[in-house]
Amino acid sequence: MSSTLYRVRELFPDAPSALARARAIMRDLAEWTAPPWPRVNDITTAEQFAYALGTFATARFGADREPHGVPFLNELRRRGVVTLDAEQLKSYISGDVRLRPDLVDLWPLPEGVSLVLATTPPFGAPGSEPEDDATEDELGRMVSVLGPLSLDVRWDCAWRGLPEFKDCGVLLCLNSVWVSQHVEPSPGEFGVWISLGPRVAWTPEGQTWVGDSGLPLGEPQTGW
Repeated sequence: MSSTLYRVRELFPDAPSALARARAIMRDLAEWTAPPWPRVNDITTAEQFAYALGTFATARFGADREPHGVPFLNELRRRGVVTLDAEQLKSYISGDVRLRPDLVDLWPLPEGVSLVLATTPPFGAPGSEPEDDATEDELGRMVSVLGPLSLDVRWDCAWRGLPEFKDCGVLLCLNSVWVSQHVEPSPGEFGVWISLGPRVAWTPEGQTWVGDSGLPLGEPQTGW
């Protein structure tokens, strides 16, 4: 069974304000909170691509070998921007790319090719991963330089007053939105979701907690 998510019905003008609200909710309502688990989403727009090229040092590409992956890798090698040897799998290849503004003509990326920034340090270095763990300080740095990029962050926590904490926590979506068990890009939209695990979400204790939380919560959605 999946957890149940409730969106906090508040408007946030920017990523830092949404982050501050997520942290305040946990500070006020949680017994304990695990470190944040941020995930940088794939670059999907020309604005994100240009911003990444001019702001960060390294990204990781992945591609199906056929029909576009190998030609794309060869072009990166021709330009001398592959920073790690690409992984050569039977049907998929990946590697790290040194970002430079003059790569802007590579947009749009060929079908089947993805590009994503790693998480730490903001946003990544050769060998780091898009879903590395982070400290709260590192997360703050990420958010401060997020720009148009899309990032979602999960904290597991134990809500005060509930007997079960499995799959309880907070989800923060920056330039993205939670829909139907996944995150999808939504430029300029910032949101905070509260999660209750399946063992408590629909129990009397869980429903009482939702009502007593003092949070302006929306309708329940299927969670992570």
